[in-house]
Amino acid sequence: MTGHQHRYEQLAWPEIQAMANADGSTLIWPFGACEQHGPHLPLETDALFAERITEAVLAELGPDLPIWRLPTQVVGFSPEHRSFPGTLSLSSDLLIAVVVQLGEQLAAMGWRRLVLFNAHGGQIALLQVAARELRQRCPAMAVLPCFLWSGVDGLVDLLPKDELENGLHAGLAETSLMLHLASELVGEQRPVDGLPGLEGTPCPPSGWSLEGAAPSAWLMEDLSRSGVIGDSSTASAELGKALEQRLVLHWTKRLRALLVSDWPAPAEPVDRTSAS
Repeated sequence: MTGHQHRYEQLAWPEIQAMANADGSTLIWPFGACEQHGPHLPLETDALFAERITEAVLAELGPDLPIWRLPTQVVGFSPEHRSFPGTLSLSSDLLIAVVVQLGEQLAAMGWRRLVLFNAHGGQIALLQVAARELRQRCPAMAVLPCFLWSGVDGLVDLLPKDELENGLHAGLAETSLMLHLASELVGEQRPVDGLPGLEGTPCPPSGWSLEGAAPSAWLMEDLSRSGVIGDSSTASAELGKALEQRLVLHWTKRLRALLVSDWPAPAEPVDRTSAS
């Protein structure tokens, strides 16, 4: 067997055939974006996070579990950032079609599970829709859409409450994680922008928010001149390392639990012809 290190594209077809037909065969598909991240972070921020955390989690899981990774989807759905130079965005229809078409091909090979591992907040709901569409077409393959930062234990101990709730883009968390993972890509500026209460930043009416229970379909130019929503002023590589540790621990636990289980069972055809 080749030294593929879990990478789908580095396998030969007989290896793919064997792995797809293995019990519990699972693929993780990292999703990012190519969009502005303020004047100090690279366009590939979300894609780099999805890539690096996926690699770290697979290293923790080891070579014996039936999980491999697809190439990272670098361009995503980012219309909210298109007013800033550099941003590239696929249409919603096109991204859903990519997921469904490639997913159908993977299901036909025999893969049992497909994890959509997404690091771009602007396409969470879209990938959930794509996952549902794909599952309806391919009921024998489980499809699990995940968001990098969702449900991770311990973030509340590392990030201030205001930044957890309002630091949506290129703020403290993302700047710190990038300083740890790829400091050579981080510029010198540390913007503070787009937060409620800052001069020039509109505040949603009472009971409404940018994200959460009553969200708004905001565009970045509505809120921020720099392309940042958050406070990156105290970002550090040390904080980034602690964030990485929490992320890797969380997703290692989640994926290990999935891989050693037989969940979900393949959907069985339902005969409704005899229903009264």
